[in-house]
Amino acid sequence: MKRKAALTLVAGATSILVAMTGATAAAGQTVRSAAAPPDPATAAAQSADRLVESDPAALHNSPKDAFVRQSVTGGLGGLNYVSYSRTHAGLPVVGGDFVVVTNATGGVLSTSIAQTATLNVATKPAVTADQAAQTARALVPEVSSVSAPQLSVIAEGTGRLAYKVLVTGTDKDGLETRLHVLVDALTGAVAEKSDEVMKGTGNSFYNGNPVTIGTSGSGSSFSMADPVRTGIRCGGQDGQTFTGTDDTWGNGSGTNLETACVDALFAAGKEWDMLRDWLGRNGINGSGGGFPARVGLNQVNAFWNGSYTNFGHSQDNQRQATPMDVVAHEYGHAIFQTTPGGSTGSNEKGGLNESTGDIFGALTEWFANEPPNLDPPDYSVGEEVNLVGNGPIRYMHQPSLISGNPNCFSASVPNMEVHAAAGVQNHWFYLLAEGTNPTNGQPVSPTCNSTTLVGIGPRKAGQIFMGTLLRKTATWTHSLARKASLEAAIQMFPGSCAEFNATKAAWLAVSVPAAAGEPTSCTAGPDWAMALNPTSANVEPGQQTTSTVSTTTITPPGQNVTFSAAGAPAGVSVTFSPATVPSGASSTMTISVGAATANGTYSIIVTGTGTSVTRTATFTLNVGTVSNVVFNDTFETAQGWTANASGTDTATTGAWERGDPEQTTSGVTLQLGTTVSGTNDLVTGRLAGAGGAGTHDVDGGVTTIRSPEIALPTATLTLNLSWYLAHLNNASSADFFRVRVVSGTTSTVVLQQLGSAANRAGAWQPATINLTSFGGQTVRLLIETADASTASLIEAGVDDVRITRS
Repeated sequence: MKRKAALTLVAGATSILVAMTGATAAAGQTVRSAAAPPDPATAAAQSADRLVESDPAALHNSPKDAFVRQSVTGGLGGLNYVSYSRTHAGLPVVGGDFVVVTNATGGVLSTSIAQTATLNVATKPAVTADQAAQTARALVPEVSSVSAPQLSVIAEGTGRLAYKVLVTGTDKDGLETRLHVLVDALTGAVAEKSDEVMKGTGNSFYNGNPVTIGTSGSGSSFSMADPVRTGIRCGGQDGQTFTGTDDTWGNGSGTNLETACVDALFAAGKEWDMLRDWLGRNGINGSGGGFPARVGLNQVNAFWNGSYTNFGHSQDNQRQATPMDVVAHEYGHAIFQTTPGGSTGSNEKGGLNESTGDIFGALTEWFANEPPNLDPPDYSVGEEVNLVGNGPIRYMHQPSLISGNPNCFSASVPNMEVHAAAGVQNHWFYLLAEGTNPTNGQPVSPTCNSTTLVGIGPRKAGQIFMGTLLRKTATWTHSLARKASLEAAIQMFPGSCAEFNATKAAWLAVSVPAAAGEPTSCTAGPDWAMALNPTSANVEPGQQTTSTVSTTTITPPGQNVTFSAAGAPAGVSVTFSPATVPSGASSTMTISVGAATANGTYSIIVTGTGTSVTRTATFTLNVGTVSNVVFNDTFETAQGWTANASGTDTATTGAWERGDPEQTTSGVTLQLGTTVSGTNDLVTGRLAGAGGAGTHDVDGGVTTIRSPEIALPTATLTLNLSWYLAHLNNASSADFFRVRVVSGTTSTVVLQQLGSAANRAGAWQPATINLTSFGGQTVRLLIETADASTASLIEAGVDDVRITRS
């Protein structure tokens, strides 16, 4: 079961730099001085975390959800992909994960969300874990191991409670299997199962025998539906997927339709993998999905109809029209349709659409890289099927080898028959990939301006072309494609002009004219900066404060920036005047604090959404606190602390939480039932439990809780907090209480108390820590406690956390 990903586009892919500048503050306000920009991974992590904490609607967040950042992965063009998992009421959510994409300086570009609705599901199972394990075990004939069932939530609608079980062993054919099973925790039915080991095979006409393809099924019921590449399946003209009693398909004949489906699935699989591995695209449609294929069309033709691909046969009816480049060509139309701007439009756009299919056919052949006796990579279209008995239907290196197909752009091309008009962009792509005189056995290619070019290879050429399609608009011309490809070359290969120069030279070589506003040299695109002044303030209830949000155009042209804010507590409003400014102008942010607003420190996330990128920054609001306070939390209200923020906690009980603690004793007082101030504190499992002191203490490993972001000014900074660690004499020095300061990906221990083999009663004690060295940084506090060796009784608490400046 694959869930459709929803892509929320925040902005484009231009590089952004945010500068926090120092200034003189008004009374009662603190200013964050300039700090060195963080490294790209740190900038990406901080920006993505701020986006998540601003609780955008696209995340479908419920009050019981928590998000865990899993990784920061760099990609093409300086992009970073920050992945998150989700829990609901402490349970992992299958399908609740998402990715935030940022540029090289941390500007948020997009989010990819799998979940489509807010979860609201009861978490008490009616089926036991043992029953779920037995259900999963029964699916594998010879079992080697069964994992402990993990209670989880499936992100279907408002949620479905299920157990996750992994069964390893061998299947009915004696082949290895790693079967992932989701068992409905209310009914005991199998909700989902998937084999990590894929094993479908078939006899191909074009690609050798046997080949491995994606198929589904078990026992004596199989179908030609790829279980991994969602939506990819193959069948006849009635739209029904071919099925069989075994998992071997076709007979290798050019007239056999099962064989045609083997070739179609094999080619579609290669194209899918090429898109993923070479171009960074998730499936045919860009969001993890594909489309079905049909064979047996009674035509000397193949086509894409907007919903599926359809393949006929050669004119002599001896070969099905399913060689790799033809299949990939038709799915190339699906890619064109599912990139911005769609596929409908002018005749010229139709020619560019046909060329797109040819380019993806060639890219798929080069990715598959089959040997000479099968379907080796080239830039000829349909050479293997020999559709009408005259060889290839198009030649990318020299389109004019087919009568009426132009090598060069002219005024007649926009109105030309679309298959013939494909020649111009095809010729451009060949020159970009291979140049005029390839050394790898590919043919010499003429140019329209008598220049000699050196290619950059099909992979890089494909990356630039994919970047071009992602800039496509409803109105699409050769000149606009030229402009978009030049922008893509600059942004995807920063610091190198070779790709830009090769892209431009190839367009010149096929006589495509320039578009207005296209890049004329290998330089960076538009850039802008945003700053808050001040970045924090202390406000009494019933009062208000202001901060200037300034923008600066770094690299013209300028762009409009719209401001918004999130994270303000109840009773606090945030407005901007004006709400939208051109870069280079400023806006006044006004924060009005209601008379009933609870005292405390709040992190308000300020977002500036520009034409090219979105930036975020944190404003720290101290309500009802003295003027030198940077951060203050008495835990009487929720201010954004997150338990197990890294997703790596191992403790099975006693997780950190905010609440009203209950006292526990076992010879000595362990968990304190009183706080330093107010009703609540941070505590490891606040309840005492009917089973005594050991019911909700820390067991099984480490538990952590992380503060919201805190913008520290450059000043003498002091952290004050109250804390305790309590344990019995079964503890050891492997057990601990720690406080860390986390700045981006760097973590520093600033307070530590180790356990020992002696009774230690719980007792509040103060701690004073110098944080001056962290001035000018945006940090978080991370509190850790561990029962890390043999089972021991561990409790801990924290209250009244305050950071002050002097």
